[in-house]
Amino acid sequence: MSDHRYAQGPVVREGDQVPDTTTDQRLLDEPGSNEWLHSDPWRVLRIQAEFVEGFGTLSELGPAISVFGSARTSPDDPAYATAELIGRRLAEAGQAVITGGGPGVMEAANKGAAAGGGVSVGLGIELPTESGLNAYVNLGINFRYFFVRKTMFVKYAQGFVVMPGGFGTLDELFESLTLVQTRKVTSFPVVLFGRAYWSGLLDWLAGPALAAATISASDLDLLHLTDDVDEAISLVLGDR
Repeated sequence: MSDHRYAQGPVVREGDQVPDTTTDQRLLDEPGSNEWLHSDPWRVLRIQAEFVEGFGTLSELGPAISVFGSARTSPDDPAYATAELIGRRLAEAGQAVITGGGPGVMEAANKGAAAGGGVSVGLGIELPTESGLNAYVNLGINFRYFFVRKTMFVKYAQGFVVMPGGFGTLDELFESLTLVQTRKVTSFPVVLFGRAYWSGLLDWLAGPALAAATISASDLDLLHLTDDVDEAISLVLGDR
């Protein structure tokens, strides 16, 4: 058991109230009996409730941009200051800023959005390593299920700014690219911020992936790479 604060959907737990597993883990585990026949149909109601809560909370949000990046970025990292500036500039341009609501880059972008007088949205998730939304979120929802949360990121944002990050950031990046590539969403700019960090990935896509014909040359045009905040804002806002 963990002794830190633990966000489980709208519920906060501490000490011996912290569960050993997450809601997603229990959903995806394969039990050895037919118990799932009795429990999984009821989970559908909880999943439905999360969608309803998300749609109801964000339906009047207005134009918004999602900012992704590592939860591990420290406040003294230059990427933190950059994410904070991007959040503030987006807010000053009339955009709500949506993040995962956690620490690191997410906190920085929320901090900038709040300082810029904008709507600072945090879409939190039940994780063993996080204790809830950061202090700069002024509109927040905690989710139990990753797939519900990810729907909200895409449905209510009109573009992504992707800062350096790990597996979670890559997951969000490639999910957005897949949706654009398959035309599930339209006019959805994806901006990678940080040439030193992202160039290796783009070299691999333009090299082995393109050579193997697993992607098309036009797919590379879905990504925009920059080190300049002004350019990032211009790219993600497009003609707005």
